[in-house]
Amino acid sequence: MNNQAVPTKGNLLATKKTLELSRTGFELLDRKRNILVREMMALIDRASKIQGKIDKAYKEAYALLQRSNITLGICKELAETVPVENGLNIAYRSVMGVEIPMVSLEKQNEIPAPFGLYSSNILLDETYKKFMEVKRLTAELAEVENSVYRLADAVKKTQKRANALKNIMIPKFEITVKTITDALEEKDREEFSRLKVIKKQKEFKSKHTESA
Repeated sequence: MNNQAVPTKGNLLATKKTLELSRTGFELLDRKRNILVREMMALIDRASKIQGKIDKAYKEAYALLQRSNITLGICKELAETVPVENGLNIAYRSVMGVEIPMVSLEKQNEIPAPFGLYSSNILLDETYKKFMEVKRLTAELAEVENSVYRLADAVKKTQKRANALKNIMIPKFEITVKTITDALEEKDREEFSRLKVIKKQKEFKSKHTESA
């Protein structure tokens, strides 16, 4: 028993209330952990699918680029006409108090490409479109992977707090409640015994007084 937990009815009620709050807290944390884990597993599955799409898109994009280089020569100068990406936006949504990023790219006209028709051909246009697809998928994958990281960190922290309640705080309060209850019951028994002794003494004195 905590040295400060004096065996009184007030402390017993307070400790029982704290114990009940701790149990409720554990249930809420356990529910939160389960929700976060489900969300994380769904995102992991989504990330795997996106990665597969990226691998395929990259393969197709580089195959197209190689064909473009063959028909047009090295396309470095044409590639440099593509503007730097500055349409990336990040917002956040909350999942059980965890801030999850939402990455988006401003829609751009993929056709015509930013280079002239005279100096390019349809292969280069297709190459441009495919690399635009790669860019979009990469932004989507970055969102999902960052979300998984944040959720995994939240799951770890939530599990740690839940374990502390389950394995440390709740058993501690249960022991304190039992110790105070036992002490109060022992005090009641002692008081009952003392009252019985006093009653017998009074009865004994009363009999002797009547017989005198």
